[in-house]
Amino acid sequence: MVDLKEVDRIIDSYGDEPGILVQVMEDVQNLYHWLPEEALQQVCERLKVPMSQAYSAATFYKAFSLKPKGRHIACVCLGTACHVRGGPKILDKAEQVLGIREGETTADMRYTLERVNCLGCCALGPVIVVDGEAHGNLVPAKVEGVLSKYD
Repeated sequence: MVDLKEVDRIIDSYGDEPGILVQVMEDVQNLYHWLPEEALQQVCERLKVPMSQAYSAATFYKAFSLKPKGRHIACVCLGTACHVRGGPKILDKAEQVLGIREGETTADMRYTLERVNCLGCCALGPVIVVDGEAHGNLVPAKVEGVLSKYD
């Protein structure tokens, strides 16, 4: 459920700064883990920008999501180094363990599984990052243990 008072609080925290749409959207995304339509409508009304501008930013930047995400975001690296060291097998195992495909969220909203092209820790490949915490040198047998660490 979207609390429009929280959205207003976010907007108010920026005062009268011009050009704050993306920053406000980022804060709303951090609050809800996605950009609910009601929140975007409130942001656009308050900032006096068209919804099309908000949607343009939301679809341009990969950091934004227009659909709900889980409490935990698991990103499997499939960049070159991770790919050649078994990244696709890590992704397959994560999909099996979570019961979802890459790009999906579990029904209980616990996990969203994403694939990324590079996490910048190639020496640790293959890597899965959960909520910003990197787990490297993985083999498929360790994936379930890594994911079970998150409530």
